[in-house]
Amino acid sequence: MAKPDRDAAFTEYVSARQTWLRRVAYLLCGDWHRADDLVQSSITKLYTQWHRASRADNLDGYARRTLVNTYLNEQRSGWAKWTILHRFGGGSAAGPEPIPATAGDLDLGLDLKEALSQLPPRQRATVVLRFYCDLSIEQTAQMMGCSTGNVKSQSSRGLATLRNLLDPNLIPVTEVTR
Repeated sequence: MAKPDRDAAFTEYVSARQTWLRRVAYLLCGDWHRADDLVQSSITKLYTQWHRASRADNLDGYARRTLVNTYLNEQRSGWAKWTILHRFGGGSAAGPEPIPATAGDLDLGLDLKEALSQLPPRQRATVVLRFYCDLSIEQTAQMMGCSTGNVKSQSSRGLATLRNLLDPNLIPVTEVTR
């Protein structure tokens, strides 16, 4: 593929999927500015591998995996904590373009966002991939490069923590039905 054609195909794909990638990134990190940084890093990585990505059977899956891997790598490196502390003075900045509210309960959405932010990075990534991106256990395992058992346990722990955080009056859930 000639470079101008390659660039045009890449630009078309990114333009069409940027909002979706940004929403997934926001759910992973909980901060709009950091989500923008994650998307930018992911798009850069995607561009450098566009010759391979454009031939993938599932281009959205390839882009999502790049985004999740970028997020998890930053969590491991400590770069994200340093950037957040120094860029925002220790606090979190509100995003310029929040996800538009639908007919759902706005308070519940805010509570869910807060509870999601308290999950460890791998549990959070697993919950986002399984229940926001609607991936199967096998697809999530492939996306995260781990076993299906790991996805099940991360999902179970993440959902149990979310349930306990969202309604502490419930009896603690220790295992989710698979």
